[in-house]
Amino acid sequence: MRRVSRSLSITSLSGLPQWEEESLPVEDLLLFEVAWEVTNKVGGIYTVIQTKAKITVDEWGENYFMMGPYYEHNFKTQVEKCEPPSQAIKAAMDSLSNNGCQVHFGRWLIEGSPYVILFDIGAAAWNLDRWKGDLWDTCSIGLPYHDREANDSLIFGSLVAWFFKELTDQLQDNPNVIAHFHEWQAGTGLVLSRSRKIPLATIFTTHATLLGRYLCAGNADFYNNLDKFNVDQEAGDRQIYHRYCLERAAVHCAHVFTTVSQITAVEANHMLHRQPDVVTPNGLNIRKFSAMHEFQNLHSMNKCKIQEFVRGHFYGYLDFNLEKTLFFFIAGRYEFSNKGADLFLESLSRLNYLLRVHRSDVTVVVFFIMPAKTNNFNVESLKGQAVRKQMWDTAQSVKEKFGKKLYEGLLRGEIPDMSKILDRDDFTIMKRAIYATQRHSLPPVTTHNMLDDSTDPILSNIRRIGLFNGRNDRVKIVFHPEFLSSTSPLLPMDYEEFVRGCHLGVFPSYYEPWGYTPGECTVMGIPSVTTNLSGFGCFMEEHVSDPSEYGIYIVDRRFRSADESCNQLTQFMFSFCQKSRRQRIIQRNRTERLSDLLDWRYLGRFYMQARHLALNRSFPDKFKMDHFNLSPTQGFRYPRPLSVPPSPSASLHSTPHPSDEEDDDTYDEDEEAERDRQNIKAPFTLGAEPEGKRQQPLENGN
Repeated sequence: MRRVSRSLSITSLSGLPQWEEESLPVEDLLLFEVAWEVTNKVGGIYTVIQTKAKITVDEWGENYFMMGPYYEHNFKTQVEKCEPPSQAIKAAMDSLSNNGCQVHFGRWLIEGSPYVILFDIGAAAWNLDRWKGDLWDTCSIGLPYHDREANDSLIFGSLVAWFFKELTDQLQDNPNVIAHFHEWQAGTGLVLSRSRKIPLATIFTTHATLLGRYLCAGNADFYNNLDKFNVDQEAGDRQIYHRYCLERAAVHCAHVFTTVSQITAVEANHMLHRQPDVVTPNGLNIRKFSAMHEFQNLHSMNKCKIQEFVRGHFYGYLDFNLEKTLFFFIAGRYEFSNKGADLFLESLSRLNYLLRVHRSDVTVVVFFIMPAKTNNFNVESLKGQAVRKQMWDTAQSVKEKFGKKLYEGLLRGEIPDMSKILDRDDFTIMKRAIYATQRHSLPPVTTHNMLDDSTDPILSNIRRIGLFNGRNDRVKIVFHPEFLSSTSPLLPMDYEEFVRGCHLGVFPSYYEPWGYTPGECTVMGIPSVTTNLSGFGCFMEEHVSDPSEYGIYIVDRRFRSADESCNQLTQFMFSFCQKSRRQRIIQRNRTERLSDLLDWRYLGRFYMQARHLALNRSFPDKFKMDHFNLSPTQGFRYPRPLSVPPSPSASLHSTPHPSDEEDDDTYDEDEEAERDRQNIKAPFTLGAEPEGKRQQPLENGN
């Protein structure tokens, strides 16, 4: 019997398990990760498996394989074809191929270069009716002929289960196999494998429950009625009962069930009737986003690019100071309520009122980056950029002429008469350029021609709140209904550049099982707003004592009414507008230091825990875990920054805001950064306080 021991330690997280290096005999195991989005980008799961690949390959080496559907274009552009390293895998693939199915093998050309096994769904579709009969005979789940996605998932799952049967027959339990399935599309393979008693250690991860997403999209009061839903009826009413049955069967068949956040664990317990065994938070490959201490310079550089766009878009109404203009943004799938765009727009209306009442000299330009149906850029937006470029060219030509005359005068030992250095033609050119900036309409709120202009939710709410980019509005709105691209003629920036150039990301989601957008802001040193209904928000609330001081503002959407949540979001944004430039720089430094919390090098350990547990439950005679009781131990929470006063700081300022030179006298960047580094990287054992460590103020047990 192998005893799989583990010792808990603290790094940046409360109760984060740190495994001994040789606690799992990976040389005697094979790990397969099965997902519909392997080499096939559809949504957020692609980001999860792609970014996690490197740390998994580092741990498992040649014994790690990903499995997904085969698409010719994806295979040709993302995969390097090669031969399987294992004879058993080659034999299993040959067995499927000899029976009329096509299986492809290669290395996925991402960081870590993991092996991938891809199954051709179309080539095996001739088996669909027979496999539907097998599924019905096995678990009494019937699939309608018109649901292409469910039928494809059955073909995929049947191929995966067939492959595992052939593989385990070849291996004869040496080495043992762990199979990790993501989402319901891959879950069919898990259900079939378990029903056929294939010797696998199985894990199933749900990144969002099917029914939860549907209910929230239908504006149901989801979280306050979790225990009241008749899940079978709700799934039937939405004509997804067969999908729901596949998902629920996979959850209950798996040896280990995991979700990506605590909030999704609560949801899964009610929707799928099983409490998750492990929560596996989503991480990022931090090196991809790190800029070596240059992130403040990158912010300044990319902010200038956004300012250039604003100069063109708001030509003729550019009566606000760009140096005192803040850029906020929201981005993601166009799910108006789920992503919190409804709450955000209402809060912007209230923020506009507060800024005007307090006669603030700060202007906020808000970008909505959400893809919608359009037919092209609108003429007014393109004209704005053309006018800006013409003005730039005029200024450059006049500057060149002015500079030449000034230079020649100085060479002669004279100071030129400034009133004569430019002639009448120069003034005429400049006046014509100024007249060209006159416009008879307000700057557009959208950069494209919308196909559903009259019914579009964002535009309809902009009309309701009356934010039309008028001169008196301190909040301006730009709706960019297309993902960003560096080749765009309007805003030539990719997403990462744009995020770095903004001041605040706002993501007040109602339904967000994890939430990569605020996480990406964090690792790029950009403060963000999230909610306690998103996995990311719950994670930060649990592991950071004072998230707002680290640039993570968490709106309470679970225990407050919509109006109270809206006021809280408004207050967060208004207090952010009152910060001085120096305070924002300090906050960005703190935000960027939190990035280690989101590194897969830490969060990947929760996946290790799930694999240990699966082996223990599936092969108890070979793998035994040492269990322990967490109750007497003490966790760790990321402390409040040293320079932050203990008194509440969210209230409105009753006196004029101090100048840049006066604020943050107690702030010492080096001292604070060193303390944060120690908090993240110096582990100590749970339950035993190491020598020299004293309880810090605001550290408390979880």
